[in-house]
Amino acid sequence: MNMPATSILAPALLRAYEETHYCVNAATPDQAEFVLRVNEVSKSLAAMHKKYGVDCSAYLTACNPWSESLPDSENALRQANLLQTLRVRSLRWLDGVGQHPGNQWPGESSQLILGLSLAAAKVLAQDFEQNAFVWSGADAKPQLVVLR
Repeated sequence: MNMPATSILAPALLRAYEETHYCVNAATPDQAEFVLRVNEVSKSLAAMHKKYGVDCSAYLTACNPWSESLPDSENALRQANLLQTLRVRSLRWLDGVGQHPGNQWPGESSQLILGLSLAAAKVLAQDFEQNAFVWSGADAKPQLVVLR
């Protein structure tokens, strides 16, 4: 886990982030959906990096800023703003849903943003008021990056 020296986040929240299944939707009919898990190498992610000629990616959402639940309509607007930001920056992404396998927190619409550096991902996640996001380098091993 990549986190500040002192995090203000509760250990249970950090654990929930680590346990979440970060699902990535199929980009084309010949691709299967896949799930990213923190600290587990993903062959599917490595293949996606190779297919798109990138060596890193970030998985993030604009939903529920600072992990405070918002109504669906507000989350939809936040996600639309994130997608517009990605379009303006000419970034490529795949849609997904982050969902904890056991708790009652609803799944969050998310994007796997291909080729987004760690530094750029931190700025983007902070712009959308996120506590953390998942980032993967060339090793295709997703890591939790905690911002607060």
